Amino acid sequence: MSEGNVPIHWYPGHMAKARRLLQEQLKRADLVLELCDARIPEASRNPELRKMISAKKSMLLLNKADLADPDTTEKWLRELPGAIALNSLKSNGKTVLDAMRNATRDLIQKYESRGVHKTVRAMIVGVPNVGKSTLINQLHGSKIAQTGDRPGVTKSNQWVRITPYLELLDTPGMLWPKLDDQDAARRLAYIGTISDEVVDLNDLAFHLLQDLKALVPDRVAERFHVDSPETLDGIDLMDAVCRGRGWIMKGNTCDYDRCSRIVLDEFRAGRLGRISLEAPAAGEGTET
Repeated sequence: MSEGNVPIHWYPGHMAKARRLLQEQLKRADLVLELCDARIPEASRNPELRKMISAKKSMLLLNKADLADPDTTEKWLRELPGAIALNSLKSNGKTVLDAMRNATRDLIQKYESRGVHKTVRAMIVGVPNVGKSTLINQLHGSKIAQTGDRPGVTKSNQWVRITPYLELLDTPGMLWPKLDDQDAARRLAYIGTISDEVVDLNDLAFHLLQDLKALVPDRVAERFHVDSPETLDGIDLMDAVCRGRGWIMKGNTCDYDRCSRIVLDEFRAGRLGRISLEAPAAGEGTET
């Protein structure tokens, strides 16, 4: 395995289709809910989406906050007034619904003054695998939208009635065509936004371990049975992780493929604790 950078590029055909579908439905929406990942609130916000929804009333939701460092999330909430941190797998429904009512209060009152009970239509947008369908299921109270732990599960737009006067539109995740910032691209790949099938998993895990070593060396030491990981550079750290967890093949060689899969899975599942890879001011991750 090489220690070099393997560029990440991904914009499959269904992304262009998702963009067209979103543009078509956007004019029907009264409110847009933009989801990002609380661990990487900058990298997981699509700049194209932000331009597309700029003329609409919108709310920003920092999802998967249960996997992010809480102190860093609080800093992000101060940096992004009006944003809401949530874990869409658990009950944050009332908080989100109350915020949606507040955001559309003027619109509702305008219609009520004409004797009309307005049905509010809200779109949920974001990059792939950020939890849009899961949030709809949580708000609906049942599994009405298809979910999965991989990007690209939602293939088309679907309106879902949440209450008699509230409908949500689940949209396919959308990445932007050119991932110029490779650090941001790797962070997207770390959390599973970019499909594992189109990246070099060994290279990805190699870089993730370097980042985790800098952020949470004690967690790396404990989880992977590595002494003083902060003193190890490059491939030496990955070798130590393989040997610490016993991922060794015949001939006493490290099983990098197994190591890469498990390191990524354990990070994504939060088994190394609550870790934020981005912070508002310095752009450096923190942990608890």
